[in-house]
Amino acid sequence: MKTLFSGVQPSGIPTIGNYIGAYQQFAALQHEYDSYFCIVDQHAITIPQDRLKLRENTKKLAAIYLASGLDPDKITLFIQSEVAAHAKAAWMLQCVGYIGELERMTQYKDKARQHSQKDGISVGLLTYPSLMAADILIYGAHVVPVGEDQGQHLELTRDLADRFNLKYNDILTVPEVKHPEYGGRIMSLNDPARKMSKSDDNQKGYISLLDDPKAAAKKIRSAVTDSGTEIKYDKEEKPGISNLLTIYSSLSDQNIDSLVEDYAGKSYGEFKTDLGGVVETFLSDFQSRVNDYLESGKLDDILDAGAERASRKADKMVTKMERAMGLGRKKR
Repeated sequence: MKTLFSGVQPSGIPTIGNYIGAYQQFAALQHEYDSYFCIVDQHAITIPQDRLKLRENTKKLAAIYLASGLDPDKITLFIQSEVAAHAKAAWMLQCVGYIGELERMTQYKDKARQHSQKDGISVGLLTYPSLMAADILIYGAHVVPVGEDQGQHLELTRDLADRFNLKYNDILTVPEVKHPEYGGRIMSLNDPARKMSKSDDNQKGYISLLDDPKAAAKKIRSAVTDSGTEIKYDKEEKPGISNLLTIYSSLSDQNIDSLVEDYAGKSYGEFKTDLGGVVETFLSDFQSRVNDYLESGKLDDILDAGAERASRKADKMVTKMERAMGLGRKKR
């Protein structure tokens, strides 16, 4: 069975866009791959964090993964900082990478501009793609599901793996990118030209997975639609209603064509009211599952077991990398 790796930063609560574009599909992929899902808390500290909030968000994100349908008996769910092999492998890959490669990363440029005036630029902002590459390569991942914004980092990971294999020993698996099959880009509710984001200054533009369900339904009812009155899927001419149709389809298990047929001749208002009800019901059920994991004590047991399984696999690869580079006292 091939291996899948995915890592998500605990930098706030994910949106329904994250759920539809990623987490919902992880539940299906867990049956096809030996899957490792990692809360990458070490990536989060490239910018200043409140330590208590970081720990809280880390556990909430783990609970969200499980509430999304991941089965801890099928997958390995763990916290990055609890597996020492990540940092060890990152240093070795930093020594294989080039400064120019890291300076060209678009996310580094963007974040450096945001933080240079206020706090100075962390070295971690520059070098964290090496840690990201280590996250993936120490598990021998064949596939990595990513959004469009991470494509550049995956290309660097592939380059570092190829370079290590050529220079030292052919031991690293070069991963393939796996893009979402559907709903990969849920757009803002108040600007369907922009991707839904938890960092949006306008809270009406996104729905957090832990939003009050009734407040979330209200956001849907006030969402931007398009000119005209016809409810149809056309991302170019009707981006607002197309975005809402994608959300409706993803949360109700109805295909978009049947929804368009059901709402033929009906108003935007009626459609958005019904969708608001779907979102409210989904969030109520979802949050009940999240709270069950957070309050029952099951979550810590799952994360402990996940860290142990992840360490066993990752430590083996790190040992191979160290031997290939000549580290330690191994004679040959």
